[in-house]
Amino acid sequence: GIVVNGLSAWLLGRGRRDDLNVRAAASHLAADAAVSLGVVLTGVALVFTRWSWLDPVVSLLVSALIVGSTWGILRESLDLAMDAVPGRIDPAAVRAYLEAVPGVVDVHDFHIWAMSTTEIALTAHLVTDRATLDDDLTARIAHDLSERFGIVHPTIQWESPGRAQPCQQGRNAP
Repeated sequence: GIVVNGLSAWLLGRGRRDDLNVRAAASHLAADAAVSLGVVLTGVALVFTRWSWLDPVVSLLVSALIVGSTWGILRESLDLAMDAVPGRIDPAAVRAYLEAVPGVVDVHDFHIWAMSTTEIALTAHLVTDRATLDDDLTARIAHDLSERFGIVHPTIQWESPGRAQPCQQGRNAP
């Protein structure tokens, strides 16, 4: 159990660190390996020392190790469930980028959330002073959002200054 779980945890931990599911599986395997190692070492120590207190102490240490190693995964899972802005995204930087796009005079109804453990979405209304818009600008913005911020599912709505209809601020609008 120690070798198989430890090796499996190591192999999973090497790839796709940005995927919460893979990190959770690797953490689970590592915890299983730690429990197995704790049982074996404690059993050997008990045979030679007869210290009966050793078993509950090691159990508490292993439990603390498991809680400590999974706390971040739990927090990130809750953020995902609550549609929070992913921790690796700086919403102020994304908003600043959008506000700096030539022709954009205002950004509103701005929301960022994780669609899954690896995909981030954005919706934003961009008010423009341009009389006409071209699809190239929207495509460039989508490309930049993906390259700079890892946002792979942007939805941009263009509005003219006199027709902008801001909605109420959403749950994660900065």
